[in-house]
Amino acid sequence: MAIAEKSNNPESSSALVEPVTQTAGMSKLHKAIFAVLLIALIILPFLVYPIFAMKVMCFALFAAAFNLLLGFGGLLSFGHAAYFGGASYVAAHAAKVWGFTPELAVLTGTAAAALLGFAIGSLAIRRQGIYFAMVTLAFAQMVYFVALQAEFTGGEDGIQGVPRGDLFGVISLADNIALYFFVLAVTFGGILLLYRIVHSPFGQVLKAIRENEPRAISLGYDVNRYKLIVFTLSATLAGLAGATKSLVFQLASLTDVHWSMSGEVVLMTLLGGMGTIFGPLVGAGVIVTMQNYLATFGAWVTVIQGVIFVIGVLMFREGIIGVLARWLKKPL
Repeated sequence: MAIAEKSNNPESSSALVEPVTQTAGMSKLHKAIFAVLLIALIILPFLVYPIFAMKVMCFALFAAAFNLLLGFGGLLSFGHAAYFGGASYVAAHAAKVWGFTPELAVLTGTAAAALLGFAIGSLAIRRQGIYFAMVTLAFAQMVYFVALQAEFTGGEDGIQGVPRGDLFGVISLADNIALYFFVLAVTFGGILLLYRIVHSPFGQVLKAIRENEPRAISLGYDVNRYKLIVFTLSATLAGLAGATKSLVFQLASLTDVHWSMSGEVVLMTLLGGMGTIFGPLVGAGVIVTMQNYLATFGAWVTVIQGVIFVIGVLMFREGIIGVLARWLKKPL
């Protein structure tokens, strides 16, 4: 017995869920895209400012992590900045105060995000729809309040001057190029992990729950357990992105945990293509590029982003990559 998905999304339109599901390996198209993407990212720091390129990668991983929850799990969170920013603070504190090496600092921040995601997710999944979204927002605001008031976070000043340290005690990350390839390894590894999750039997069950939750329940799946797992996974990978970003900018600030950061990642995901593998990467690239190159417009950047988002929604209702996938009739 199987669950046939009814979504128009090419990524999930032919998915079937069974108690034991055999999934095919990575398609030739996806292998080619990943290969081209990797080559482009290897060349990128020699063409643009490395810090900008690293920022794009961190937000691409953040958006991809959020897309796992929304695009494949069907759960809209308005509080994902809590894990992104929370991990940023913990990693920054671990590197600056505890003297952790960069890889241990990032892992510590990621673990903190995982624990926070599990705790919040355990409560949030008891609600559905807009109630679920509002619960996540409420918890995120609590995290923001802690970041503002707690002594170790530095309040409004944040944690500044975070040392990049030596990777494994050997490779100095003070050099931007060395740090870039560390960030590249983290980001690319995270995206490959997300790809594997989505195309695993677990991912197929997630899509089935998203499309027809009552039927998934009738087949004997513990829906809440799957929701909690995907929530925790999404929070963990969002934390990985945030922890890495704190090393890139040597800073953890309130901006990372502000509700507007949660809104930004929603925007990136929708603009690039919700429920696609490569959509959030494109969406993050577009948004971060606009923020960087339109900074001279000051507060008008937000207005320009809004206009571009409206145009994007009208022209690409399934997101940039979503529309491209429909044209090519290939899942992207």
